[in-house]
Amino acid sequence: MSPQVYWSLLAMALVSGALMPLQAGINGLLAKEVSSVLNAATISFLVGTLALLILALAQRDGVSIATLKGLHWWHWAGGLMGAFFVFTAAFVAPRIGALLFMALVLLGQLASAIFLDNQGWVGYKAAQINLGKIAGLVLILGGVWMIRRS
Repeated sequence: MSPQVYWSLLAMALVSGALMPLQAGINGLLAKEVSSVLNAATISFLVGTLALLILALAQRDGVSIATLKGLHWWHWAGGLMGAFFVFTAAFVAPRIGALLFMALVLLGQLASAIFLDNQGWVGYKAAQINLGKIAGLVLILGGVWMIRRS
């Protein structure tokens, strides 16, 4: 992988993370406008689905019915997890604040990532848990505690 591609990927990940609290706030405001967190999450997913559909059609990157029928139940779980996040963000973030919400999201993401890497599950390269990784999680947990107290 070229250095330009690598740095582009890192920048994409950073921007994606930076947009998460903005997305949560927008979806929270949307929930107030439509008087329903569930409807706000649905609208958010519909807009995202349409955007991805347009991109897929532009690339002529279709999926056959046979391929869809061959998928396992857990292949569909990513969409459910995304829906859960969008719903949770729209409901919880406005009530506890962007910083605490995102700190808890980060803690959950990293705790899950350490476990998944350690097991080498769902396509991740196996990487053992070590003291440095555990210390990093403990520091983030301490940060959540400090944010909560202030």
